[in-house]
Amino acid sequence: MSKISKVVARQIFDSRGNPTIEAEVFCNNKSASAICPSGASTGTYEAFEKRDFNSKKYLGKSVFTAVNIINKKISKKIKNQNVHNQEKIDHILIKLDGTKQKTKLGANSILAVSMAVKKLSAKLKNISLYKTFINKKNFLLPYPLMNIINGGAHANNALRIQEFMIRPDGAKNFSEAIRICYLIINNLKKILKNKNLSTSVGDEGGFAPFIKDNEEALDLIVRAIKLSGFINGKDVSICIDVAANELLKNNKYSVHSKKFISPDQTIKKYNSLIKKYKIQSIEDPFGENDWISWSKFTHKLKEKIQIVGDDLYATNLERLKIGFLKQTSNSILIKLNQIGTVTETLKVIKFAHLIGFNTIISHRSGDSEDTFIADFAVGTNSNQIKTGSLSRSERVSKYNQLLRIEEDLGSKAKMNKIS
Repeated sequence: MSKISKVVARQIFDSRGNPTIEAEVFCNNKSASAICPSGASTGTYEAFEKRDFNSKKYLGKSVFTAVNIINKKISKKIKNQNVHNQEKIDHILIKLDGTKQKTKLGANSILAVSMAVKKLSAKLKNISLYKTFINKKNFLLPYPLMNIINGGAHANNALRIQEFMIRPDGAKNFSEAIRICYLIINNLKKILKNKNLSTSVGDEGGFAPFIKDNEEALDLIVRAIKLSGFINGKDVSICIDVAANELLKNNKYSVHSKKFISPDQTIKKYNSLIKKYKIQSIEDPFGENDWISWSKFTHKLKEKIQIVGDDLYATNLERLKIGFLKQTSNSILIKLNQIGTVTETLKVIKFAHLIGFNTIISHRSGDSEDTFIADFAVGTNSNQIKTGSLSRSERVSKYNQLLRIEEDLGSKAKMNKIS
């Protein structure tokens, strides 16, 4: 049996220059490491991220306490466990914490170890990581939901909507999907330069020009799609992440301007945007507790576009079951650090597929060179991946890994259909 000999953790830094955890698991003179990401726009129901809030060394953002938890508590607890028994190891970690949102050990401590265990298991079996999850054959590549304009909490501009994305629906393979996005991004860059707008990028690699109006951003994207020789709504779909939690006050929303309006008025505005710009996916259009507005919106649009719950579900099986019963969406965003272990995340994905939901594997705004989610998307039969723009190495690394997987699959490599 391949027994874990030790676990070592260290503080390193993420793409925003903030501290995060890397855990390294050892077995049979081999090791594998994993880095935990960190979000900026975080929901109430996400698992807890343990930081040294009272320490001034790194402005309260260091993770030395979490590192010590791994080195002194977790390492001792999972030593001599079979590295191939992911479910048992994750159960030990969950039980060791003992809280609903992992406030004792911190989801960042637990997840870094959980992912590293999975990587080491694949390494010892001498098989690709993507072959170790739900799928064992007939692997499919996900469509990228590529962030090309940043707003909200991800950029220093006045845009209300947080992410403006493109999805290359007309692509027949992943390489072609990347090529389509590359052309649109570079043509968008030309358009921005011609308008004397900044081509600097936000946290997730998309452009962050100082524009105030959502429709102006959407108009720019439509122009870039056309200039690239593609048809909006056919070859390429526009997708948005509203992150409405950040735009909610007294049960009113300021999605479309600084003025707060009712949920019903907000729905009407969404309908107008969707129709005008042929938007095919909308994420977090309402707050994480506004089940009524979600249900209203989904009831009217669920057959037409993809409606994605992120903060609404927080990769939590209990909340997904509530959402299914209330008919609040038809898709779920999957973020490993929202729940804290690989096993729990897989359970959410399995249930989501059972009820006919699309699953979209997602990065965080504070990410790293770790490419785990690229393999995870293929290995869980998830038909889409969100990992930022075609810029910044922590984003591009995931796309590069998917290109490697496509090469590894050879003639068997096909794209996953979006329902």
